[in-house]
Amino acid sequence: MVVNKAEVITGRVVLVLVLILTLLPLAGMLSGALQPADRIPDGFSWPSDPQWGNFAVAFRTAHVWQLLGSSTLIILGVVPLSLLLSTLAGYALGNLRIRGGGFVFALLLLGLTIPFEAIIIPIYYEITAMGLLNTQCAIILPLIGLYMPFSILWMRAHFAGVPTELSEAARIDGAGIFQEIRRIQLPLAMPALSALAILLFLWTWNQFLLPLVLVDDPDKRTMAGALGAFQGQYLNQLPLLFAGALIIMLPTIVIYAVFQRQFIKALLQGAVKG
Repeated sequence: MVVNKAEVITGRVVLVLVLILTLLPLAGMLSGALQPADRIPDGFSWPSDPQWGNFAVAFRTAHVWQLLGSSTLIILGVVPLSLLLSTLAGYALGNLRIRGGGFVFALLLLGLTIPFEAIIIPIYYEITAMGLLNTQCAIILPLIGLYMPFSILWMRAHFAGVPTELSEAARIDGAGIFQEIRRIQLPLAMPALSALAILLFLWTWNQFLLPLVLVDDPDKRTMAGALGAFQGQYLNQLPLLFAGALIIMLPTIVIYAVFQRQFIKALLQGAVKG
């Protein structure tokens, strides 16, 4: 296939423009975070005397170490269990011929259409009745349930594309379902699982509303959930607020930058099947 040189140049120009538009807000936040704490940033202007100490103040006053521990606990509770449940359910819907599979599939699609904000009040009363309010479990359990529709459909799409001959050959060799999953299906599903794990990590780390509603103690929330309390305390000191927001955003940027190849590989794998 012959590629037009003008098309290549146009594509690169578009990519550069998108990159600039993506980086401009981050550059504006960085310039604002380096202003004196008592000054209101006015547009995009690099300060003559950058106040790098604002990051240290934001790190200390936002209790970042406590929030890192809380966020890590929540992520370790949400991501592995979500991956396990979605893998088993996705395999059942995508590879096995189970009774009522079509109905379950329709319910999962319906679950994707329900706005999260529409069920936050029922979740609050349910968590209160369970006695889990103001604990990390109040965040972990709802997030697992909220992530299930997308996670199961994601894994179902992968398993539905795996040739059935592999399962049939494993059955002929005497392998059970769980042996087949462990020895054949899981190695093939690693790109899909890696991409899903990245998405679940990013969504959990950036979860804002649920921790804010279900947990009163800011030190037990996620990093993003604690930004609300930090904003209320330093609303009139925007440079500190910008510094705190950048600190919260940094881990997600690093994680995506490190694992972007696995994420893109999973997307391309699904795009070129067949």
